[in-house]
Amino acid sequence: MNGRRRLISGTAVAAATALGLGALSACSSSSAAAGDSGKFDVVASFYPLAFLAEQIGGSYVHVTSLTQPGQEPHDLEISAKQTAQLQESDAVLYLKGLQPSVDDAVAQSEIRTKVDAASLTSLEEHGNEVGGHAAAHDTHQGEEAGAEDPHIWLDPVRYAQVAKGVGAAFEKADPKHADTYKKNTEALAKKLDDLNTRYADGLRNTKTKVFITTHAAFGYLAERYGLTEEAINGLDPESEPSAARVRDLEKMAKADGVSTVFYETLVSDKTAKTIAKDANLKTDVLDPIEGITPKSRGRDYFQVMDSNLKALQTALGTK
Repeated sequence: MNGRRRLISGTAVAAATALGLGALSACSSSSAAAGDSGKFDVVASFYPLAFLAEQIGGSYVHVTSLTQPGQEPHDLEISAKQTAQLQESDAVLYLKGLQPSVDDAVAQSEIRTKVDAASLTSLEEHGNEVGGHAAAHDTHQGEEAGAEDPHIWLDPVRYAQVAKGVGAAFEKADPKHADTYKKNTEALAKKLDDLNTRYADGLRNTKTKVFITTHAAFGYLAERYGLTEEAINGLDPESEPSAARVRDLEKMAKADGVSTVFYETLVSDKTAKTIAKDANLKTDVLDPIEGITPKSRGRDYFQVMDSNLKALQTALGTK
């Protein structure tokens, strides 16, 4: 998957790191920057990991996210200032393979606590057709070859596994507050288990099991709840579908009783709306929760996940 992203060059990373290290003294005077908050300072690469850090750390952590609200995390190239924040932090949470410039900066840093979310659960290779329905199909003409799918946070079970790993890392790195981290991790895992139950119950009886999305972010969710995701694009939200893929989706939508084409808030909805119009389908939002913005249907991960559940129930025809 790394090959399709805009990679920051090794020279640029080295320069940013050097600039960041040179700016440490300036940044350390700011309480908003990592390293001088008086708390356990955590830099998270993007929202799903920042949310975990905040939920687990509570009042004992100061969390800085490298990806700003509304910014597409896949294309992040971190600045010298952000490199400095990372260098000053007590811990960094990232998902290796999702943001190459973050991977490079973390590899060059001397942070003692480096937590790779990808190492805390299992990752699978997904194409643009994922789920039980896909297994019954021959490979479609427009189907994309599989690549390692990073969207683990959209599966509450995998996300809980990551949360437990993050909690254990916090306990080890900041033993003074280990009891609080342990308690908060257990509470978060319980909330994620409840969310998993809501999804399992809410999607058990539906008229169709197939849904169409802009890009293949919901493969783990589809597999978890016995659904099939048909993505217009693959794992890259900004790629363009082939004509064959578009024709295949329109044919499949009619055959499988699909009513809705889902799009998301951080990338263009043009292709989704064009396909929906041509196939006489509805459109709605299914949010991959890569960041919370004023357009999000909820103020945090759980609220948006519940909004996604309602959207899926409507589109799939809950019985």
